[in-house]
Amino acid sequence: MNSHTPFIASPLSRRGFLAAASLTTLTSLTAAAAPKAVPRDWTGKLPVRYPEPDVVVLDDRFKKYKLGNSPILRLYHSDKMLWAEGPAWNGVGRYLLWSDIPHNIQMRWLEEDGHVSVLRNPAGHSNGNTFDSEGRQISCEHGNRRVVRYEPNGGLTVLADRFGGKSLNAPNDAVVHPQDGSVWFTDPGYGALMNYEGNKAANDSLAPHQKEAIYRIDVKAGKVTKVADDIFKPNGLCFSPDYKKLYVADTGASHYPDAPRNIKVWDVDGAGLKNGREFASMSLEMEEADATGKVVKAKKAGFADGIRADKDGNIWASAGWVGDGYDGVHIFAPEGQRIGQVLLPEICSNVCFGGTRRNRLFMTGSSSLYALYVETQGAHIT
Repeated sequence: MNSHTPFIASPLSRRGFLAAASLTTLTSLTAAAAPKAVPRDWTGKLPVRYPEPDVVVLDDRFKKYKLGNSPILRLYHSDKMLWAEGPAWNGVGRYLLWSDIPHNIQMRWLEEDGHVSVLRNPAGHSNGNTFDSEGRQISCEHGNRRVVRYEPNGGLTVLADRFGGKSLNAPNDAVVHPQDGSVWFTDPGYGALMNYEGNKAANDSLAPHQKEAIYRIDVKAGKVTKVADDIFKPNGLCFSPDYKKLYVADTGASHYPDAPRNIKVWDVDGAGLKNGREFASMSLEMEEADATGKVVKAKKAGFADGIRADKDGNIWASAGWVGDGYDGVHIFAPEGQRIGQVLLPEICSNVCFGGTRRNRLFMTGSSSLYALYVETQGAHIT
């Protein structure tokens, strides 16, 4: 997603929110472990006392996924990194790839020793990244308004850059269907709205080149098909474990006042989609201090951005633009109920599962990369 939507942060700190919420929603163990409302030290010099207080159990169904001795780690941070996005795990190379969209580069974190380096510069102002079943990297380029594949010999193949005789807006995120190798991607157009993350439209207009939509690329036939446009600005997407459903985050409220802040789901119908509907709302009842200092309840609604499914069908959605107690990752059960949170000190843009056992959740924040071991695995290899 883009990085300019304004939201007012909650007056309570992250830890303050946990302490208040523990009265009604957290387990007694988590409540007892929640420290006073002080800023967390992310340097590692002051360790976090287990269990991790910023992994929040909202429903008993989430308890089994929270490890008692696994902290949230900040693997990398730089005040020179502007908007980290598009994490993708490479199982062969054992590295985590992600984009820094404004800087027009792709970064790489090595599992072996934690080394971080620039993988690709320039990178077409890439946003979302993934890998196909043959290990080839696929990237959505804001700057060039296209979806590309990097070949083993160093070449580059353009998979999609136009539809209906017109340029795409600015592809955002992509996933691969393993049964036929098709690539499904979203095109909300953020990269075409500003030079900061791509190339602003020549007519200096906020209007997209064409209706924001979800597309499918038949890679073998070289054919691009629009599969759904009944959504305001489709952003992150993922398949269910059995590939019978496609989930897509809608961030349309960034530009369309009437757009819902939610995650939608469609049934996969062969090479298309049907029965689009809301899967989960991003609205969350939170506790905050009013002008008099009294703690009151209020509903806050930010955005889901990048999303991934685990093997049990839960949806792990990056979340942000509200503040402490909200920003991070929201976990939804297969039926759509919010069952847990991973709280971060930054807006979380995207997530993916990786590591040797695919049981490590990687999270890109505004200017950081975070990771957390969980007691589940990603549903898919990408």
